[in-house]
Amino acid sequence: MKRLTPVVALVLFAAAAWLLPYGLDRYAIHVVDVAVIFALLGIGLGLVMGVAGQINLAQVAFFGIGAYACAILTTRAGLGFWVAAALAVLAAVVVGLVVSVPALRVQSHYLGIVTLGLALAFINWITNAALAGKSEGISDLPVPPMFGIDLSSEYLFYYVELVVFAVALAFALFVVRTPLGRRMRAMRDDSLAAGALGAEIPLLRITAFVLSGLYGGVAGVLYAGLIRYVAPETFSVANMFLLLAMVIIGGRQSIVGCVVGALALSLLRELLVDFSVYAQLGYGAVVVLMVVFAPTGLAGVPRLVRSWLRRRKGRDEGRRATLGSFTPYEPAPVRGGGVMLEVRGVGMSFKGLRALDDVTLSVPAGEIRGVVGPNGSGKTTLFNIISGFYVPTAGQVLLEGRGIGGTAPYRLSQLGVARTFQNLRLFGDLTARENILVALDRTRTHWIWRYVLLPWGVVRHDRDLRRRADDIVGRYGLDDFADAQPKSLPYGIQRRIEIARAMAMSPRLLLLDEPAAGLNDEEVRQLAAMVRSIRDSGVTVVIIEHHMGLVMSLCDQVTVLSGGRVIADGPPAEVAVVPEVVEAYLGEAGYLNAETQDAQEVTR
Repeated sequence: MKRLTPVVALVLFAAAAWLLPYGLDRYAIHVVDVAVIFALLGIGLGLVMGVAGQINLAQVAFFGIGAYACAILTTRAGLGFWVAAALAVLAAVVVGLVVSVPALRVQSHYLGIVTLGLALAFINWITNAALAGKSEGISDLPVPPMFGIDLSSEYLFYYVELVVFAVALAFALFVVRTPLGRRMRAMRDDSLAAGALGAEIPLLRITAFVLSGLYGGVAGVLYAGLIRYVAPETFSVANMFLLLAMVIIGGRQSIVGCVVGALALSLLRELLVDFSVYAQLGYGAVVVLMVVFAPTGLAGVPRLVRSWLRRRKGRDEGRRATLGSFTPYEPAPVRGGGVMLEVRGVGMSFKGLRALDDVTLSVPAGEIRGVVGPNGSGKTTLFNIISGFYVPTAGQVLLEGRGIGGTAPYRLSQLGVARTFQNLRLFGDLTARENILVALDRTRTHWIWRYVLLPWGVVRHDRDLRRRADDIVGRYGLDDFADAQPKSLPYGIQRRIEIARAMAMSPRLLLLDEPAAGLNDEEVRQLAAMVRSIRDSGVTVVIIEHHMGLVMSLCDQVTVLSGGRVIADGPPAEVAVVPEVVEAYLGEAGYLNAETQDAQEVTR
């Protein structure tokens, strides 16, 4: 029944949409036709802004480019409508590609300012260019031909729009619920973590704007075919902000929510046409209320209600969910030596501040290496250099003899480097399973051509990823939490999810940044067993940790940093008695021995 319910709802909705024109007069069907076009625009804006997290105030420009290009090519160049339509959509896609370039350099409100400037430039051009008809626009566009069907009838044109809208909506939902959409949502939540998992952030940003341009161009072509007249006032900044309100009110992170918001506000705008000034104030007030009280829009209201009801029923439901035990990996055959990671004379400066100074260390394959030191000693900076977030100002970093200094994080991910973060960087709006699915996907962004030409291949790939994700979820004892958002889970479980996500990448080198922070004694014991099993499976582990008991009992070798320099390097027992270590990190000579004894008890 649960599987049938969405199908039945879809069939009923499709039947209602198909029969809708039979109950409408000519004015009403015109309003509905325009509303469907704005729904297409809402999908495009939802993909780039809600799913990919890129602020885009140029959607109305994509819309205008599609409409004006179609108008110019049919009336000025004499092309047939559908040939002009294809070229117009292509033009909008190309402009989307151009607009994506600033997204590679700026983000947040800066990107919004840039895209708004591009939209204003387009509006200024169509208002003053003779080719675009200046302020009078372009009229007398030809009626789109279609097998003898008279598409000058807005009733018949509605069915053309309906088919295009259905295909566009299905494709958008397909993108969002498969690997490309998960990567874009991961980029939206945390681009640094997404890059560390292999997401090619620059190409994903470009893809988001290209999709936005595609939907804007299609909407523009349909508008030109419906109205057969284009003028600057249709593509004004006011309509841009109305479209933005549609997406925010409907729910920018939900494609269906964007559609609902666009349809609802399009119809409401017609009802309030005689009160336009008050309507604009009303839209603004509703947007503010939504951002403050329901940031996920109307689409997120059911989830908020369900969450509130669960809290009212009692929190025992959450307590019944239990963290399962970790299933150890099968030990890998012991291979010959070799150096997995080598750091040679690495230095790092930040505007005169020397964070690392001539740091050198060598980590043999199959070793657990501890990196310790007081706060500010440069440990996380070292990890950021190894994982590609920083480019060292001096020295080299080698992975199995290959220089990787300055290599982008997503490329290092492809080479087998995985990491966790000192401050948890899970994707809070994705479920635990989806976090793992993002890490499992090893395809490159150019693989997305299959979404158009081989969608069934994408479906098969996604099913395989889900099967493998279920295996990892079970191995790490996360079955009861697989469909929960990490931000709603206890800290210890979030830590385990992050380690599971890192191991989903099948790394050769695993960097753990303070994994025991915030864990109780039992969780520390489980962590120690987990790390040993990971090492035994053939993965080299480098761990930053302040829990000295864990470090001394777990690590084969320990490197101590202080003031950005290596002050000791060797087996734990030898490092424990180095005077510089005692002075710089422990304060008292006896402290380390006490911690080591405690660790032996904890991990025994």
